[in-house]
Amino acid sequence: MIVKNNLFPGGVRRALTMSYDDGMEYDYRLVEIFNRSGIRGTFHLNSGRLGEKERVRPEDVAKLYKNHEVSVHTVNHPYLTQIPDAQVLEEILEDKERLEELCGYPVRGMSWPFGACTDHAVDLAVACGMEYSRTVEATGEFDLPQNFMKWNPTAHHDGDLKGLWKRFMEREFEQQLLFYVWGHSFEFDRNQNWERIEEFCSMAGGREDVWYATNIEILDYVQASRGLRFSRNRKLVYNPSAQNVWISVDREPVCIGAGEFRKL
Repeated sequence: MIVKNNLFPGGVRRALTMSYDDGMEYDYRLVEIFNRSGIRGTFHLNSGRLGEKERVRPEDVAKLYKNHEVSVHTVNHPYLTQIPDAQVLEEILEDKERLEELCGYPVRGMSWPFGACTDHAVDLAVACGMEYSRTVEATGEFDLPQNFMKWNPTAHHDGDLKGLWKRFMEREFEQQLLFYVWGHSFEFDRNQNWERIEEFCSMAGGREDVWYATNIEILDYVQASRGLRFSRNRKLVYNPSAQNVWISVDREPVCIGAGEFRKL
């Protein structure tokens, strides 16, 4: 019997997530495009700049990002590697608190302003309760991160999304594949290329063989999947988590329910 932890919810092997920074007013249009295509993502906001010129209004945060995730991007968008530790803590913790008041749930992840990240900065972010942090180091690959505090995306939206998506969908290895796109919504307006993201979402959205998820949903699911407990001969499995987890048994999808003990 061959057992693999290689499936996302619904028994699919592929997932797509989007990640956008700063909370600019162009998020209104971007969210509409995502919602139309059934695509979901994470929006990393600077709470100290909400309501300023060309920024999302704070009173709109809960409604605008309802089907997505709100995440930390610091209060004022400084280089976290160039300020005192106490200020780093303030920037992350205050942003987390303000965003939680606006969106109504615990905010658990972040992206790095200017992409500036060091091991020490990661330690400080973990101390603030961050469970993942996205970098700007695009890999061109579809692997899940081993360390979610150094989560590298697949590509910036100005990359070869069409070519990458073709490779993503054609890849036949029996493993979980994650396509992760990041960027800033203002770039579409500045570069006058909104058609780029509209075409991608039209191509990638609405598929039954892809799981569309936010950053935190992917983290929670992968941790639950990695947390399954198997017997020595893998004929018994226990899911101690609070969510269903899908595995493959002799290449057939099997759902292990939340809290379920099951004989395979």
